[in-house]
Amino acid sequence: MGLQSMTGFARVSGPLGQGECIFEVKSVNGRGLEIRMRLPNGFERLERALRDVAGKRLKRGNLQIQMNVLGGETVAPPRIDGETLRQYLDLARDLAAANGLEAPRIEALMSLPGVIARAESSRDADEEEGQDAACIALFEQAVEALHGARAAEGRHLEAALATHLDDIERLTGAAEAQAATQPAALRDRLSAQLADLLKDKAGQVSAERLAQEVALLAVKADVREEIDRLRAHVAEARKLLKQGDGVGRRLDFLAQEFNREANTLCSKSTDVELTRLGLDLKTSVDRLREQVQNVE
Repeated sequence: MGLQSMTGFARVSGPLGQGECIFEVKSVNGRGLEIRMRLPNGFERLERALRDVAGKRLKRGNLQIQMNVLGGETVAPPRIDGETLRQYLDLARDLAAANGLEAPRIEALMSLPGVIARAESSRDADEEEGQDAACIALFEQAVEALHGARAAEGRHLEAALATHLDDIERLTGAAEAQAATQPAALRDRLSAQLADLLKDKAGQVSAERLAQEVALLAVKADVREEIDRLRAHVAEARKLLKQGDGVGRRLDFLAQEFNREANTLCSKSTDVELTRLGLDLKTSVDRLREQVQNVE
């Protein structure tokens, strides 16, 4: 299975009784699987079943589900409980008069519990069960379509991530080559600095002492461990790309490790060119991290 993105959209529709049922599902990146849904009145009972369907197919992402039912007589029309509304109205007026407040607005009262009631459905249990099964089957199609959209986006992600890994590997090799020149550059720079300091004084620093100082500086500036770890991370990331399924969290962890090694390389650098390569490396790592955030 290829890489999966957490970004996608799908819309499916199908017959439901004498009407039509429509599902729209979209997802964006998230730390886990978070599901939010809007169901028509009378269909709230489907929420658990729809969550189960989504959870079996998708692992991560912020998922938004909207279900609409058009036409037919699948849901009984609402009615207003006039007696309950009058009781709320009388109470609200009394409170408003006693406290010097404005009269209540009708839309506020209409939203209070018990004002709007739904008549009993004329459907029998078998008919309702059949419609529920039809809705769930249609939602399964929507989830499959979303999964396909996320897979298509995942293929684009995989190509982008492979390009960023190639850049990181190239810059790592260039940094390794540049780092190899640091001991000689350190020696030349230290010799020049000492010569400048001692030009008006008698005596010279021995070649042995100079070699010792250069060795100490070279050890502090040694970036071979960072280079080795960067190469190991590139190899592991490519392995995860081939694996594909559910690797987003591990890729995110690797991206953090890439960033740590690039930062350390920059901090150890005593060479302008090596620092430039380190900054370019950080830029490529940042691009990788940004894309990884969308991987399931």
